[in-house]
Amino acid sequence: MAATESQDSTLRLDKWLWAARFFKTRTLAAEAVAGGKVKVNGERVKAAKTIRPGDTLNIHIGPYEYVVRVRALSARRGPAPQAAKLYEESESSKATRNELAARLSAERRLVTPPKGRPSKKERRQIIQFKKTRID
Repeated sequence: MAATESQDSTLRLDKWLWAARFFKTRTLAAEAVAGGKVKVNGERVKAAKTIRPGDTLNIHIGPYEYVVRVRALSARRGPAPQAAKLYEESESSKATRNELAARLSAERRLVTPPKGRPSKKERRQIIQFKKTRID
């Protein structure tokens, strides 16, 4: 069966996002669309919006943004290499995402994790700090 399964070569946005493996479930995809995290051709849309090959999607997942162009439609979720053939990501999007990932990774290395539970003295200081008001 071909990658395009629909008769008129359109597919619901949430179904395509799920099939292209941007979201683990259709429910998560629909919630992201409803929350304004996904835009089609620069416009905020609903999950039932039909998309066609050639449409441009801006997808925000956490701190990352993907700018992809729809190449093919599929209502079935397949393996990752097959899902990657459904879209084409812009070079600027890849570069921005890789730069952000490197920056976040470097920031994580600079932050020292807490040593554990606060001591009794530290706990009293925290409680005292929370009680004081800035007026």
